[in-house]
Amino acid sequence: MSGVIELPRLFPATSPPIHPVPEYAVTGERAARYADMKQVLQVPWMGVVTMAYAHYPTFFGELWRGLKPLCASAAFVQATQTLRALAESGAPTLAPYSIVPQLRTAGYGEREIADIRAMIEIFSHGNPLYLLIATVVRLILEDGELSAQSEAPPFDGRHAPSVQVPFVLMEAHHANGPTRALYEDVKATLNLPFVNTDYRALARWPSYFVMAWAELKEIVGMPVYETQCEAVHTRAVTIAQELPNPGALSGATLKEAAATDAPLAEVLEVSRLFQYLLPGLMVNVAVFRQQLAEI
Repeated sequence: MSGVIELPRLFPATSPPIHPVPEYAVTGERAARYADMKQVLQVPWMGVVTMAYAHYPTFFGELWRGLKPLCASAAFVQATQTLRALAESGAPTLAPYSIVPQLRTAGYGEREIADIRAMIEIFSHGNPLYLLIATVVRLILEDGELSAQSEAPPFDGRHAPSVQVPFVLMEAHHANGPTRALYEDVKATLNLPFVNTDYRALARWPSYFVMAWAELKEIVGMPVYETQCEAVHTRAVTIAQELPNPGALSGATLKEAAATDAPLAEVLEVSRLFQYLLPGLMVNVAVFRQQLAEI
């Protein structure tokens, strides 16, 4: 890497087309890549970001070829843990209050509250991985590079939480009117072109999600909230440029692959969109986690 590149947190001026390829719709080579990616990342779901990359099959194939040995490395896992710790250490400064008493008053039992915490833990672990992938992609497409270090000892063991809660998503077409309206509010408030997996998973408990979202919505956009999002973004950009490159992922090759599938500018704008959104998602999930703290 010739020098440190600063990537501003940049929302595209025009929202690019997003075409996530859902897990149920993939077959053959793409299905194998999805399964391989989930196994390496130790996550139970494909993030919208990687499903959006999969819309560009040549690009996605070259990306995962180069990323796989990095994502399996101890350096990558440690980096994601650093990002998670940063987001969670900043959550108390946003002053979210515990909604546990409200949940108990509403009739939630301890097992149900534990299941919600377990679901949040899944996203607390997984989102930093997807943010770092998105940051690496944007960095490389914007003429940056990973470090020249090629050695990357693999991570030995399991870094993910055990998944003991069913991973069920409340899709918009499954939901009733109030939940669909809530999804529209989430998209409008967070400037999202879609509803993240996290929100659809947590909306499996509709009355809980109403409480959680109501408090988070009051925080979104406040200066202290934007400061936290910016801190996560900035740290991700710095870390990405320090990562080893065992898969020899290069900007020239990745751009050539992207241009095979679509105009390079389109793929770049997609990468910018997700790299902008994911720090906020990490902060939001950290707030959800703080809301379920015992008082």
